[in-house]
Amino acid sequence: MFKQFLQANALQYLQIDSCRLGSVNENMAVLLMAKKFNIPVCPHAGGVGLCELVQHLIIFDYISVSGSLENRMCEYVDHLHEHFKYPVSIHHAAYMPPKDPGYSTEMKEESVLQYQFPDGEVWHQLIIDKKVEV
Repeated sequence: MFKQFLQANALQYLQIDSCRLGSVNENMAVLLMAKKFNIPVCPHAGGVGLCELVQHLIIFDYISVSGSLENRMCEYVDHLHEHFKYPVSIHHAAYMPPKDPGYSTEMKEESVLQYQFPDGEVWHQLIIDKKVEV
């Protein structure tokens, strides 16, 4: 729907949700459309602050699309990083380019096992405490 909103001049800024779009390619297409319509972009990462998902997008936007930090921002939430093998790096309030290949979304095996439904330790405890039913 971004295409329709942009064509209708219905956006003042565009907040892409990297978790809800289909892929990196789809995120890139939206960044390019926003550039065509001169609409600022603020990448968003799924409502829980998965900054690992947006760091690549903001770097791509800066290097290949906007070429500037003017009207550019990116949200940052300081939690959940401990569950990722390659967590985001922030220095002087700025995202640092990732040093590892890939999309930085690979989770640590311990975290996956701990939170896996319904046999993970976290879910097991919630079931014992009768906070959830399976």
